Amino acid sequence: MEQLLHYVWKHKMFPLTGLATTDGQTVEVIDPGLHNRNAGPDFFNAKVKIGGMLWVGNVEIHDKSSDWFLHGHDHDPHYDNVVLHVAGVIDTEVRTSNGSVPPQMQLSVPESVAENYRELLSTENYPPCYKIIPSLSRLMVHSWLSALQTERLEQKTEMIAGRARRANGSWEQAYFITLARNYGFGINGDAFETWAENIPLSSVAHHRDDIIQIEAFFMGQAGFLDEKTIPERYRKDALSEGYFSRLRSEYMYLANKFSLHPMDFGLWRFLRLRPQNFPHIRISQLANLYFNHKTSLAALAECDTVKKARSLMKTNVTPYWETHYTFGNVGKRNKKNLSAASLDLLLINTVIPMLFAYGRHKGDDRLCDRAFDFLEELKAEDNHITRMWKDVGLRVDNAGDSQALIQLKNEYCDRRDCLRCRFGYEYLKGRKGAG
Repeated sequence: MEQLLHYVWKHKMFPLTGLATTDGQTVEVIDPGLHNRNAGPDFFNAKVKIGGMLWVGNVEIHDKSSDWFLHGHDHDPHYDNVVLHVAGVIDTEVRTSNGSVPPQMQLSVPESVAENYRELLSTENYPPCYKIIPSLSRLMVHSWLSALQTERLEQKTEMIAGRARRANGSWEQAYFITLARNYGFGINGDAFETWAENIPLSSVAHHRDDIIQIEAFFMGQAGFLDEKTIPERYRKDALSEGYFSRLRSEYMYLANKFSLHPMDFGLWRFLRLRPQNFPHIRISQLANLYFNHKTSLAALAECDTVKKARSLMKTNVTPYWETHYTFGNVGKRNKKNLSAASLDLLLINTVIPMLFAYGRHKGDDRLCDRAFDFLEELKAEDNHITRMWKDVGLRVDNAGDSQALIQLKNEYCDRRDCLRCRFGYEYLKGRKGAG
């Protein structure tokens, strides 16, 4: 329960009068200090009055005061400036490395807070704080969702920056990898990221005016131009049609020229995928995007409206794929354009994070602000997470809200990390009976 004791101290969820040290001196907590999540004392720069004298320094908190020695604080100079040691149970006197004896205060977690915390951890309902959602003020909800929205964008920025580092600092490659990953629309996201990391764009650029060579490059690196990867029932038709053989011939030339090696075909998933979402279709769409010069950061940065961003992401397949789903697998003619919902998902998961991440990288606040503007303008995503929050009474007005709530569920609710959540704070305070 030490974590909960930290929380109680941080938010001053304890009686503010009647506090005293073990030797009877009155204690007044003026400022609990700054919570330290790294090495060193738990709270920095706390302000407490002990026996009427103001002390400014660090506070250390334990379940039992003897944990001070268990954790080796008596030999660590970082703890010499502790002005108050707080513990749920005082079972020994403590000493610092310089021999001083910091005052100690026993502090228990209020029973109501402990009970509310147990409810949050044990309830089978989802989200665990569902009881208080209807009673929360719109201002508080908006403030928390805004913070979560920024947190999610910063998290995605770290992922994009990591891709740039792995691509030897190329943000163009990082953008292409991010775009490709999101073309997997979940189920093939990992495979598409592996594929995109295996595409040397500097080599493809030498052939960017030839859509056939681009598609051969892309399909070949995906492992699709080995005839053994074609299901046997389609293989004869695929080989007789000629397109597969043409792409394979082109790829063999490119592979020799650029020392290319295809990825493992086994990484791709087809089970329970609608044919419209087959990787062959998505890769042809990406080939067309690249051919039409729509995959550059310069083109992305010029999109100052959602309408322009949607136009940038619009694409279709090359002629062969208008009548096929895999090589030899014939279907009705269809240009296989991206749906409006798919376009908006690409804006939410690719365009907006890239604008924010690239804006941070370049120190361009306009791009970062544009990312937030786009989130407010786009409709909220409709998925099981947003429907869950709507069912318990939370309004979900736009894509910014839906992204924030996805962050909330993934990073807080799923981990039962209620002590870092503002909704959890309201629950622990006892707001669950309100309204």
